[in-house]
Amino acid sequence: MGDPRTTLLVVLGAVAVAFGIFWFRALAASARTGSIRPSPYELLVGFVTDFLDTLGIGSFATTTTFYRARRTIDDRLLPGTLNVGHTLPTVAQAFIYTQAIEVEIKTLIAMIVAAVAGALLGAPIVARWPRRRVQAGMGCALLVLAGVLVYRQLWEEPSTGTLGLSGGRFALGVAANFVLGALMTIGVGLYAPCLVLVAMLGMNPSTGFPIMMGSCAFLMPVASVPFVRQGSYAPRAALGLTLAGLPAVLMAAYIVESLPLFWVKWLVAVVVVYTAVMLLRAAKRESS
Repeated sequence: MGDPRTTLLVVLGAVAVAFGIFWFRALAASARTGSIRPSPYELLVGFVTDFLDTLGIGSFATTTTFYRARRTIDDRLLPGTLNVGHTLPTVAQAFIYTQAIEVEIKTLIAMIVAAVAGALLGAPIVARWPRRRVQAGMGCALLVLAGVLVYRQLWEEPSTGTLGLSGGRFALGVAANFVLGALMTIGVGLYAPCLVLVAMLGMNPSTGFPIMMGSCAFLMPVASVPFVRQGSYAPRAALGLTLAGLPAVLMAAYIVESLPLFWVKWLVAVVVVYTAVMLLRAAKRESS
């Protein structure tokens, strides 16, 4: 337990177990009022999105697109379902990449704490939002995310860099991750923006994997609690994300490891823009 990285993973394990017990009890209560067995489509969405998530594309935008394509859940429940359902697969990613990729422990812990603080601020607020506000918030945020995805495609990321931050860059990185943590509660993934952030701050781009996955693994259980307590998520769809997402993470991390994803990323960017526009149009109809 003397190694800070080991201590971090032990704490993460405890957080994951506590969240699992809390959510299992909530699911048991939901099962008494209706079926929580995921449909084949909901399981497919979980597998595909968490598979791509493990390779660094992110899962929130793609899951939103899949759900809206078949009207799987109400738009109002999107932020909660994304956070709750992807929590345990993200914890698995964090365990894998925190051990596999070197990053300065001070920077890692500080950015994780900042992201969790942002989620603590945002989750209770977003859980009470009406559908129109969720649609408008996610639509605007997804447009920003699409811009980040395009930027990553056009900008040649450096192959080298530091393993940590100091001085002004450290303060900027922590502040930026606080904002990204708060945005997670709206339903906007942290992965792509975090990868751009660490590279722009002069860090080796590979360090973005333990930072982004560790940040999400700690903040998502915290962010999920208000959504579960207020019933602002879809239990069946969220369970589908978890059940299919966990094996997808293991397959992507240990069997596939990497894929030529250049055109997949362009496709994701186009789909994200389309989904954002549809959400904004839906929000406009709600207000009229």
